This record gives sequence, C-alpha cells and structure tokens, in this order.
Amino acid sequence: MNQSPAHKKAVSRRPRKRGKKPQDHRWRPMSRWVRGLFAAGIVLMFSVGFYLFFIRPYAYRWKPCHGQKGYGVCIPCNYEVHGVDVSHYQGAIDWGRVAANSLGDFPLRFVFMKATEGGDHGDTTFLRHFEEARRAGLVCGAYHYFIPATDARRQAEFFIRTVPLRKGDLPPVLDVETLGKRSPRELRASVKVWLDCVERHYGVKPILYTSYKFKMRYLNDSLLNTYPYWIAHYYVDSVRYRGRWDFWQHTDVGRVPGIEKEVDLNVFNGSLDELRALTLQR
Repeated sequence: MNQSPAHKKAVSRRPRKRGKKPQDHRWRPMSRWVRGLFAAGIVLMFSVGFYLFFIRPYAYRWKPCHGQKGYGVCIPCNYEVHGVDVSHYQGAIDWGRVAANSLGDFPLRFVFMKATEGGDHGDTTFLRHFEEARRAGLVCGAYHYFIPATDARRQAEFFIRTVPLRKGDLPPVLDVETLGKRSPRELRASVKVWLDCVERHYGVKPILYTSYKFKMRYLNDSLLNTYPYWIAHYYVDSVRYRGRWDFWQHTDVGRVPGIEKEVDLNVFNGSLDELRALTLQR
C-alpha cells in the first residue's frame, strides 16, 4: 500500500527502540585477571602483616629448645647466673617467693629495677621493691630510661637523687632505646654525659643497656664499648654480638612464681663470684 509523504515523515519521527550496545568481550578476561591479582595482593599483604606482628615475635616458642624449659620459655642452660628485670608494669611481686624459686639448676640471683625516666619521672614501685628484694637476698641494680630530647646532665642528677645505691648493689644502668630527633653523634655525646656524671657519683662504671641492633647502628664506638654491656636480644639461641657483653636479656615473656605478670629474663656472662665482684665495693 502506498503511504503518503506525511505518513512516512511521522513514522520516521517515532522513537526507535534502543538495543543493547554490543559488548567488547576482549576486555572481560583482563578485568577478571586484574581483580584476581588485586585480591591476591590484599591477601598477601594481610598474611605478611599478620606474620610480622603476631607470629614472628613469638616464633621462638615453636623452635627446638637448645636449653632447658623453665619460667615459661627456653632457658639458656650454659650460664650459671640468672635474673630478672622489672618495673611497675609487672604488678604485684612477692620477693621472698621470687628469691626462693628455683627450677633445676636455675635459681634467680639478681634483679634490675626501673628507677627513673627522663628528667622527672620516677617509677612508683622502685623504692619499695628495691628494699624488699634486698631483704630477700637478691643482688639488686637500678636503671634509668634515657630520653634523648631531655638534657643528659639533668637526667643523671635526677637518677642520683632517686637511687641510693650501696655496697653490694649492681652498678647503675643506662637504658638507651630511641634516637629521637638526635643524630647518632649527638646521641653518643649525650649518653657519655650521663655516664660520666653517674660514674663520678657512685665510683663505678655504669652498665649500658640497649638492643643488639640499636647498639650496632648507633652506639658501637670505641668509647662506649669500654662500658659493661647488657644486651637485649630476643628469640635467638645465642648472643650474636661479637664484642664483650656482661648481661643478656633473652626474653620478655618469662613467667616467674611470685611475679604477677610476664617478666624479662636475663643471664650474667660469668660466675656468681664474678657477679658479686662487679657490684659496688664501698
């Protein structure tokens, strides 16, 4: 049937049904591959983070024990003299029970206690615990937590005012764990100021405490290497530091009867007589 021009024009103006645009299937497999790779990356990052923060720090618990099991961890068995170090974080402590505790060949002989931090912060449990541990027969020592941003002389004087060491006590300890905003050279100079002030007052060379990695990176020089060294080096079977050391803090998760919470465990690199020879003699 012939249609008029007007009819043809009207028909041409009717809206046409929009069909679906043909999809380019070439990109679909690539998109799935990218999504899968992204998801795998997320899983990998989560797994690595979980291992680094939750598994690796405690991996030593699943390692073969090359010493003797005790105090909740593997104890290095080729050392005669063992001890602990504490602060207010350990909570309640029964020093008589700690001193009487012995597991096989490993009685606890000494204890270091946190006394001060920075220029004005004292540990609230120090004086009471120090006297109680002395009465219990433990060889006692005190340490200061160093704050690089605070004047070193001020820190030394605060420690001296707080800590009444006497004959038979271990030398004072400087705990250095952070660089702060100091350069390594500035940190070493500041540390030396504290050590010199404290040595003049107590008449004995202080002990320098720091981790193995921190010592090697920032404090490993000819002057500081002359001080007794207390090394913090966890989750290893033996000390890897090649220089001279006197104490080794080998774990931070020990369990000792008489101490409410987990505690750091240490060994002395020598005999009991040598430990007593290291103490203040006047």
